[in-house]
Amino acid sequence: MDGSNEVLAPLGSEPGLESEYDGLRQPEALPQAVMQSIDMAWLLWAKRRFIARFTAAGVVVFVLIAFLIPKRYTATAHLMPPSFNNMSELMMSLPGLSSDSGEGGGGGGAASKTSGLMGLASQLLGLNSSGQLFVGVLQSRTVEDDVINRFGLMKRYSARYVEDARKQLESVTEIKVDDRTGILSISVEDKDPKLAAAMADAYVENLSKVLSTVNISSAHRERIFIEKRRAEIKKDLDDSAKEFSEFSSQNAAIDLPEQAKAMVQAGADLQAQLIGAQSMLIGLRQIYTDNNPRVRQMVAQVAELERQVNKVGGKGVTPANGSLLSSDELYPSVRQLPLLGVRYLDLYRRTKIDEAVYELLTKQYEIATLEEARDVPSAQVLDPPVVPQKKTSPPRTWIVLGGMCFSFFAGVVGIIGEAYWKRTDPRLPWKLFANEVFLTCKAKTWDSTAGLRIRGMINKWKNNSFRIAKRS
Repeated sequence: MDGSNEVLAPLGSEPGLESEYDGLRQPEALPQAVMQSIDMAWLLWAKRRFIARFTAAGVVVFVLIAFLIPKRYTATAHLMPPSFNNMSELMMSLPGLSSDSGEGGGGGGAASKTSGLMGLASQLLGLNSSGQLFVGVLQSRTVEDDVINRFGLMKRYSARYVEDARKQLESVTEIKVDDRTGILSISVEDKDPKLAAAMADAYVENLSKVLSTVNISSAHRERIFIEKRRAEIKKDLDDSAKEFSEFSSQNAAIDLPEQAKAMVQAGADLQAQLIGAQSMLIGLRQIYTDNNPRVRQMVAQVAELERQVNKVGGKGVTPANGSLLSSDELYPSVRQLPLLGVRYLDLYRRTKIDEAVYELLTKQYEIATLEEARDVPSAQVLDPPVVPQKKTSPPRTWIVLGGMCFSFFAGVVGIIGEAYWKRTDPRLPWKLFANEVFLTCKAKTWDSTAGLRIRGMINKWKNNSFRIAKRS
């Protein structure tokens, strides 16, 4: 370090001071470590036993690691793509028809071009993601939280917050749609094969539940509107029917048109009987006196007929109170019928209108319910999740092979690195810096008080183990 400081000129020196360094000796070039390929080959050949032992030790370590990693199983469910119930959903299927493969023989060029254009149009319109609806629903917070709460995944994943449990669940769940067939696959991985199958089945169950809950189709909105309007009309119908029945009961208005015909016919009959009785009374008075029993009987009969005619005809009825039936009247009079008819027909018309509207809304409600059920994308299960029998991870063979390759190359790199380090001139700046960092870290860790204490405990444990083994 001292020699290097002597030969280096200070940075930012002025031109006038250059003469002060003219007499100094120019620094000699530091030797560089050079390792040719043949040197590396001879070195590795000489250390071949060490490389073999190091590789074998690495294989043993990675075999232990491979068998210490717990087995994981994957349960998979396959769902059919959504059914195409309208034109927009039909357009979604067009990309699947736009295959431009050359299979199928000649004569398919025009068809493939047409289907390709249709698929491109559907992509530009954003109609090629029918299966993505299912993917979005399955990846929603509602579905994930239900799965987490149902299987107690926060405790199983040792998650403090539900957000962490969601991330862990997403890391073990794979939801994808096949681009060609549109089949949706749901794969869940877990240490317990039964739990993996149950979680995959829960995804399928929640998919149908959420789709039916958040359905916002036109049929759903129509069904909600008709249901609300139907309830209002039902209330109006009940009120109008009750009012109409009370009015009919109070005024004995069973069927006013028929009642009017009957009352007119009865009034005409009474009028004819009255005229006949009056004629007979006149004839009897010409023969007998008023004290004659037959005359007196006929006078009483004429009076009764007149009273009945007046009652049936409604004599003394005024329009102000003509629409009300008195307590001593059994049936309305002829003069009351038109006055009662206005109110009767109004209540009758309201009741019939409400009945017709209610019947129409009931039919439309049933149709809208069927349309809503038809428009809801249904999750049709193609392959239900089953309990897997074969593990999917860890790939122990590849772990061992990878560990063997890693150990081999690590041994080779270590040998070459050690040789290169020894052949490097210790005066090089980077080696001086590396030595300084290494010695500082060693003093802070390995040679520190805590490090010495740990080393002493390790040596004590080794000595005790050796004594126990020697005694046995």
